[in-house]
Amino acid sequence: MISDTVRNIRYVCGYSQRLHSGRRMLHSMSTTVEPSSERSAAEVNEEIRALWLRSGGTLSVEQREEYQRLVQEWASALPQTAKAA
Repeated sequence: MISDTVRNIRYVCGYSQRLHSGRRMLHSMSTTVEPSSERSAAEVNEEIRALWLRSGGTLSVEQREEYQRLVQEWASALPQTAKAA
């Protein structure tokens, strides 16, 4: 079973690739994932959960940026077999 987070990452990456497939870029947001950290996916997931708890369910602009960074870190920390699924 694939998680909603992974499903959303795949959607965002595919959407971004379609935006960049023409002659010009529609935005300047990087679509590359930073190299994975030394933290496991479970550790990053705990930080994501803590962020949501601290926010009370509504993320500020800064918290959204942190959330996006954490989700990318989480995805890069997943084992290769989970990424291929």
